[in-house]
Amino acid sequence: MQSKVVEKTKQVHNFHKLQTSLDGVDLSFANIPEFERTKHVHRLHPYLGKFIPQLVDVFLKHYFKEGDWILDPFMGSGTTLIEANVLGMHSAGIEISQFNCLITEVKTKKYNIPVVEKEIKDILFKTQEFSKWLSQGQKQATFLYNNFKKYKTNSKYLNTWLSDRALQEILFYRKQIKNYKNQDILKIILSRATRSARLIPHYDLARPKKPVRDKYYCIKHHRICEPVNEAMKFINRYSWDTIKRIKEFDKLRTDATMKIIQGDSREIDFNKLEGYKGGKFDGIFTSPPYVGLIDYHDQHRYAYELFGFDDNGFKEIGPASKGRSREAKEEYKKDIIAVFQNMNRFLKPKAKIFVVVNDRDNLYPEIAKACGYSIKKIYHRPVLMRTERDNTRFSESIYYFVKQ
Repeated sequence: MQSKVVEKTKQVHNFHKLQTSLDGVDLSFANIPEFERTKHVHRLHPYLGKFIPQLVDVFLKHYFKEGDWILDPFMGSGTTLIEANVLGMHSAGIEISQFNCLITEVKTKKYNIPVVEKEIKDILFKTQEFSKWLSQGQKQATFLYNNFKKYKTNSKYLNTWLSDRALQEILFYRKQIKNYKNQDILKIILSRATRSARLIPHYDLARPKKPVRDKYYCIKHHRICEPVNEAMKFINRYSWDTIKRIKEFDKLRTDATMKIIQGDSREIDFNKLEGYKGGKFDGIFTSPPYVGLIDYHDQHRYAYELFGFDDNGFKEIGPASKGRSREAKEEYKKDIIAVFQNMNRFLKPKAKIFVVVNDRDNLYPEIAKACGYSIKKIYHRPVLMRTERDNTRFSESIYYFVKQ
């Protein structure tokens, strides 16, 4: 059975000649250093499974024009919306995860920069003082220390995955957030810091299996390391990094619309959304979940525990928890078809659809047919998973469909 699938995949790819570059740009982006892959707000918060902004940029430039409307039914952390905005294209993104929507909102919002900077620095200073109080006690008291106390949480996850000191610093910071105007930015800083402060090996931030409380050999640093015992250094690092990144994007952004919709792409009706005036989208640029690969809600479990977001993980398409059985693949295919058939109602005739996916099961030619799409081209993109422990290489297809 497997050999038949592989042969069918080869036939489809041979019929539609694979391209590995566009406008002379190598789609592997192997020559792009990490700091450029994660430029400005794209790195405000880690997100396993997102595509790099350069990929979105090269396709939007080639196939669309300023003023076009781009739709992303699997918005994730908002990469398509941000790159479209820089190019002067309007965009809308749909995302089932409440936390992912928060990440995108923080990335895309237009800020009063001096106020943001002042608030980030103010809460940082208070948390630094609290951290000193934790380590030195009231013998080193300042005027702030009189109001300090120890904090508790009923979250089993936070109590299990964080050291006592890190948990205290995180809970103190969370308690202070309500005192500021730009609360969403502060939540993202704290979430990012909490992710890094967990009791996990340095090389396994993305998919840790269990907390580590003893020394271990670190394959990242090639030496014996100890688990993290504090959150303060991460809160400090990400506070300054957030200020820098928001300033960088503020200089690049245009007045093009970026609309964020929290909901299920299988069901969303744009005609019922406030502010939608019946316009049609010129195209789609998206990267759907890969069948059986990632549990998107669980990768940010710390954020859900910190802020009490609604957990819509049971609505995810193709989560790792359902595996890669024949039944799981059929359910995945059915759900992806439902998404694109629903999106078809809001696309212009001959709209261009770009889908970035690792289609090793050759599901997308069938999905395209069911949705009324013709396959114009298939681009090929080798990918290096540099943030993953095993550094595994794999490839993606960028399907270029046209709505018939």
